[in-house]
Amino acid sequence: MVDMSVDIAGLKLKNPVMPASGTFSEELAEVFDIECLGAHVTKTITRDLRSGNPTPRVCEVDGSMLNSIGIPSKGVRYFLEKTAPFYSAYNTPLVVSISGNTADEFEALCAEVSVDGVAAIEVNVSCPNIEEDGKAFAIRPSSTYEVMSRLRKATRLPLWAKLTPNTGETPEVARAAEEGGADALVVANTLLAMAIDTRTRRPKLGNLMGGLSGPSLKPIALRMAYQCAKATRIPIIGCGGISTADDVLEFLIAGASAVQVGTATFINPTAMVSIIAELEGRLSREGVSSVREIIGTVIDDEQKSGVVFMEAAP
Repeated sequence: MVDMSVDIAGLKLKNPVMPASGTFSEELAEVFDIECLGAHVTKTITRDLRSGNPTPRVCEVDGSMLNSIGIPSKGVRYFLEKTAPFYSAYNTPLVVSISGNTADEFEALCAEVSVDGVAAIEVNVSCPNIEEDGKAFAIRPSSTYEVMSRLRKATRLPLWAKLTPNTGETPEVARAAEEGGADALVVANTLLAMAIDTRTRRPKLGNLMGGLSGPSLKPIALRMAYQCAKATRIPIIGCGGISTADDVLEFLIAGASAVQVGTATFINPTAMVSIIAELEGRLSREGVSSVREIIGTVIDDEQKSGVVFMEAAP
């Protein structure tokens, strides 16, 4: 038997696979037993009701996906009255993803969702900060530190900062999040991108631009996960283009302690179930007794690893 459990800053998960925010909802409980996941991660919520961006909101690009959903939300009251009670029936840790337009909004929402049944709060610092001309909080170390330090005072729950690939200062932002009080980093959100219909000459998304996810994002997210693992001392949760057990292994070897699966679930609603089974089978065949043995074992100039995977990816 392989020990699949991992520890994310004191929060123990039965395995390292969980959904990415915005790609998982209560309806999936009708498709498979969601108790098998390492954690449950809610859709990102805001304090107030939000309708989201104009349609079309999603389009396919070269085997990947562009989306401009716009964080539609039923608000914090709905979360407290409906969503949280639903997940209370499960033993799997519940991670609540939150978003705010300002540091004040983030702080207030963080305090409101710090209720019984919530195991951790994922802070979507990739969202626009209207106090800095709409630039995402996580674009700059200073704004990242400001919002995380305020949230650290607002809750005792573990804080996971979800970073953006739309910055040239990844290690600096990661360190700022850690210094501000983040207990873990989710790396990363979608990459700002665009697609045009050459017949109509119009953008394929109603909001002109959107976030790129899926296989095209994976090499970028993997690079960021490696950089963040080197730059900080807190756990990294890899996110971006993960659809197979081999993808999971790449992120774990790069230094991530767990992963989130997003676009793959849209293609196959039971993708996470398959990935968990494939990962356990792969580790068992390789004689690895614990998934934790392979975290951060990438062979680079600073580290030589004794863990070698011989089996070809399925």
